[in-house]
Amino acid sequence: MDDEKIIALYWARQEKAISETKKKYGRYCYSVAYRILRNEQDAEECENDTYLDVWNMIPPIKPKPFSTFLGTITRRISLDRFRKYYAEKRGSGETALSLHELEECISNGKSLDEEMEEKMLAGAISDFLRTLPETEASVFIHRYWHFRSVAEIAKLYGFGESKVKMMLKRTREKLRLYLESEGFLI
Repeated sequence: MDDEKIIALYWARQEKAISETKKKYGRYCYSVAYRILRNEQDAEECENDTYLDVWNMIPPIKPKPFSTFLGTITRRISLDRFRKYYAEKRGSGETALSLHELEECISNGKSLDEEMEEKMLAGAISDFLRTLPETEASVFIHRYWHFRSVAEIAKLYGFGESKVKMMLKRTREKLRLYLESEGFLI
């Protein structure tokens, strides 16, 4: 079933919308959650929580593209769960390491209008990524959006791990300088 028909089912408040979403995007949502949590049961719960959030959000919104909407919700839910259960109790891992690496160039402080600040920061990061060569931007996204390990990225691109580490380090530094030039406090 195509995305427009699935979204129409949500608008009609038909429960079939959830089963159709699961059928088409279940593996995708699960993989987003699993990459962050590295735990099958938690990933399944986050996948199911995604369907609940989508049910509660549609209507009033009509997301386009639907897959990105689902991925963003799953990622948010998974990161929330990660922060709650894993950050201190179970030690690090790729997610914690990735988040720690980005702390150098992204401030944890939030302005009075948190929502606006987050959107401005997200927009600035997107603008920054557009300035990078395709491979550099892709490596950055694999690491900090998909939480892939340095070894996975190296294998994917046929690079040595040291090259990936250096590329990520240089890109983080460029990001830090870019965000400072855009007026973000680092």
